Amino acid sequence: MNDAPRTVLIAGASGLIGTELSTQLRAAGHTVLSLVRGEPRDDTQFTWIPSAGVVDTTLFDRADVVVNLSGASLGRLPWTRGYKREIVGSRVDATRTLVAGMRAASTPPTVFLSGSAVGIYGDRPGDRLTESSPRGTGFLSDVVAEWERTALTAPDGVRVALMRTGLVVGPGGALAPLLPLTRFGLGSRLGTGDQFWPWISLHDEAAAFVHVMASELDGPINLAGPTPATSDALTRRLAHDLSKPYALTVPEFVISTAMQEAGRELLLPSQQVVPEKLLADGFVFRHRTVDEAVDALAAGL
Repeated sequence: MNDAPRTVLIAGASGLIGTELSTQLRAAGHTVLSLVRGEPRDDTQFTWIPSAGVVDTTLFDRADVVVNLSGASLGRLPWTRGYKREIVGSRVDATRTLVAGMRAASTPPTVFLSGSAVGIYGDRPGDRLTESSPRGTGFLSDVVAEWERTALTAPDGVRVALMRTGLVVGPGGALAPLLPLTRFGLGSRLGTGDQFWPWISLHDEAAAFVHVMASELDGPINLAGPTPATSDALTRRLAHDLSKPYALTVPEFVISTAMQEAGRELLLPSQQVVPEKLLADGFVFRHRTVDEAVDALAAGL
């Protein structure tokens, strides 16, 4: 493991994961530079326009590591045909722009941690999904496959890690719509509740990025907690920790009708994702069960 101080360039540093990652990196003595779409607020931020391929390529000579967390939210509904193009385009354009920046550098960064997602596995009830498992089917699987293919065009000599993230248990992101509903006493079982959700705590999500940065891991890396849990286990624990009732069930057909493709791809698939590479590389999870992850979330609300 190489824990020497590094300069890390992050696209998407202001999001849920990016904010926690920046905090952990700075606490470990690393320097964080951020790519932003608006006006920079200080001398660590730099404007870029990924949709147009515009970025200051001199930054890639300064950076030791590039982290890509950029992409349109999957939680924005409905998934119209136009918005589905934005979901794909925002991820591919950002990745292509970062790769082009690395290619333009005289001394490219040595590590590229490229955002990815467990959506590549599709709905796989009964399967144990490791990094060697084949991809599944569906819109999200297609999105992730194209996203990862673009990341793998990074220059020779750049170690590329494809960070396949699951459901991050934190105060935002995928749990954003569930938190207010639970607070209002509307915590519900979603569908049968038996589908496996590939959860990971916010702390461990960011810590995994820091770990992989310092390791020699490359290729697909599953970011999911070490103890599989169903959606019912997560939503039930959230209601318990917020001292709210948990007596409702939203049937699958209601989710499918109300949210259409987004509901069928985000809430109903079963994915028993195993973080095989992280565990084999000695990564230590702070939150090993979904109860521990939800407890940590509730304690910070």
